[in-house]
Amino acid sequence: MSKITIATDWLAGCAGCHMSFLDIDDRILQLLEKAEFTSSPVTDLKHPPKEGVTVGILEGAICNSHNVEVAKQMRERCQILIAIGDCATFGGVPAMRNLCGTKEALKRAYLEAESNVGGLIPDSPELGTPLDEVVGVDKVVKVDLFIPGCPPSADALFYALSELLAGRTPVVLPPKYFKYD
Repeated sequence: MSKITIATDWLAGCAGCHMSFLDIDDRILQLLEKAEFTSSPVTDLKHPPKEGVTVGILEGAICNSHNVEVAKQMRERCQILIAIGDCATFGGVPAMRNLCGTKEALKRAYLEAESNVGGLIPDSPELGTPLDEVVGVDKVVKVDLFIPGCPPSADALFYALSELLAGRTPVVLPPKYFKYD
């Protein structure tokens, strides 16, 4: 029996969800018995393979045109898409930019911040074009499962992946996986 393939990527966020994923610790060996990770931001292979994967995992909000491209590519190349973390689910902390608008947020961060001297708002095609509004991943592509949290617990991530590997798609995670410190 071939292994389920999993690709991960991150959008606008802090990478804390991937750190939580690594907190699965040695249980990741159980996952690797049935799954193969094809690409992630923390490996040499950054993009899901063209032939596709079984599960795609995205963390982070949609803030710019590059995030939109990454989300669309992941959706096109995976059978099941999971949005992990509050940023991917609701927009999270990056969506605070929506309160003042993109131009004002960039101006404050790059021109007016006390730590800036002679600041300059970055403007490069490699950075992508900022969107007018920061949104969760489901505003751009269809998401099959949401795992909110900032970050979601390693137990919640392990539970969801274990269910998928068992051939079940969890629609809603049990409440015990949503505890907040």
